[in-house]
Amino acid sequence: MIYTKITKIALRICFDAHKEQLDKTGLPYVFHPFHLAEQMTSEGACVCALLHDVMEDTPITREELEEMGIPREYTDILTLLCHKEGVPYMDYIQALSHNKAAREVKIADLRHNSDLSRLDNIDEHMLERQEKYRIALEYLLSIGE
Repeated sequence: MIYTKITKIALRICFDAHKEQLDKTGLPYVFHPFHLAEQMTSEGACVCALLHDVMEDTPITREELEEMGIPREYTDILTLLCHKEGVPYMDYIQALSHNKAAREVKIADLRHNSDLSRLDNIDEHMLERQEKYRIALEYLLSIGE
């Protein structure tokens, strides 16, 4: 984890936003963004890893994040990381691939979400999702720096 004034703000926002949520196995959801943030190599990527699901999965808006102290350059990245309804998945992946921090966060997200050992039950839907993530991960890794 990279500890700066802004990452500490992001840690608090992340925890507060996700503290009541559980993942598919019943574990606290907040462990997922914390796991991603531990792998990041810059403040921006760390902040975005912590907050990558906040705008998508909670009522918190981009404007509110900025009011809480998250810089616009980071909320720009978070906007890229939001998969908007109706946008084909690979179009979303290609759009975010041009930003280094967004790519770094999404690669870690895809790896963690593809780890079937996290799941208690694996069904056909999970296997299909894993294949979709594999294709996206392969694409993002092919981009490089």
